[in-house]
Amino acid sequence: MNDTKQQLLDWIEQDRDTLIGFLQEFLRCKTPNPPGNTVSGARFVSTFLESLGLPFKTIAPNREMPNIIAATQFGPGRHLVLNGHMDVFPVGPESDWTRDPWGGELIDGRIYGRGACDMKCGTTASIFTYVYLNRLAEQLKGKLTLTVVSDEETFGEWGTRYLMEHHLDEVLGDCCLNGEPSSLHTVRFGEKGPLWLTVKVSTPGGHGAYVHTSPNAIAIAAEIMTELLRLGELPVREAPALKAALDEATDAIEQAYGKGAAKTIRSVTVNLGTIKGGAKVNMIASDCEFEVDLRVPNGLSRQELLAKADEIIGRYPEASYVVQGGNEPNWCDPDADMYAYVQANAEMITGIRPAKVVSPGGTDARLWRMRHVPAIVYGPSPATMGKPDEFVTVEEFLAVVKTHVLSAYDYLTAATH
Repeated sequence: MNDTKQQLLDWIEQDRDTLIGFLQEFLRCKTPNPPGNTVSGARFVSTFLESLGLPFKTIAPNREMPNIIAATQFGPGRHLVLNGHMDVFPVGPESDWTRDPWGGELIDGRIYGRGACDMKCGTTASIFTYVYLNRLAEQLKGKLTLTVVSDEETFGEWGTRYLMEHHLDEVLGDCCLNGEPSSLHTVRFGEKGPLWLTVKVSTPGGHGAYVHTSPNAIAIAAEIMTELLRLGELPVREAPALKAALDEATDAIEQAYGKGAAKTIRSVTVNLGTIKGGAKVNMIASDCEFEVDLRVPNGLSRQELLAKADEIIGRYPEASYVVQGGNEPNWCDPDADMYAYVQANAEMITGIRPAKVVSPGGTDARLWRMRHVPAIVYGPSPATMGKPDEFVTVEEFLAVVKTHVLSAYDYLTAATH
């Protein structure tokens, strides 16, 4: 390790309390999505950048969902984009929490709060990576851009999607580094694609004692759901490089995401999310509606899966469906040099060499991959993501910060195209 990288690590250690305090204050900014108002989070980040004299601009096509972009051109070379989001999952019933979901409490080496791991830890890593590398401007090549965005949790239109559609030249770059929760055991080079459907079943209905007079909408919905669940058996055609990487990472995937995760990542999954129907116990249900979350693995297309779902639902004349949303599965070259930087730096810092994997869930990183730009995700454990008492450990948080800072440094000092 050279002297400059050691200097970066020394700065982070010296700023340990500052970093922890920053994340605690960030967690105290209430930014649940829905509803999606991130003004307090954006104000907090903006004030911090202003205090350091780092220029930035705010882009807010929706005034309740501002996005922050800061950029520094160090010289000729590659363009690295740091990406993180401010919005977080809703808290849910606060009675389920034993800690204040907006308290940012530090207890026994854990920092608690909604967004602690998803993803204010990773976003903080992006912000401080930008800060530290700006101190080394004369030693770096290329360009570094920080994007702190809104509207990620619902795949909404006002965050990174908006920046990609209206400010592409500023935010696309040559590589993206993102701190979404991945666990220290893995670094992500792709993700599955969500396909969300709403299915409705309508029948004449009638009295529950006269079941011969009408089909039951709930019973038909149950048959459709049973058939949809069998989509998990569909064959998947993985590209050789994808297959090789995932074969090698099987043990790390199970360690990071739990037993069974290796299969989940590489197959269609079907989650029946909501269901409602019927009016009364002694009436034939005349209506039933349910939502299903299908996840498309790499090696199968969204259109192929949708065709299978259409075939199933089409067999029932009483049923119809609409597509809520979703996108294609995506992956990028697992041999892109940023992966090597992240793996080497993470191993040096934590003793764990993260395996290259595909994510079961979706992130904004997909928007770079879909434009053929490598997007690398390395962040804390996702174990408490979206759950009551969400937390990140201090040591894991600092490991993510250190890995991002050193890997960004490596990228911006390496030989360029």
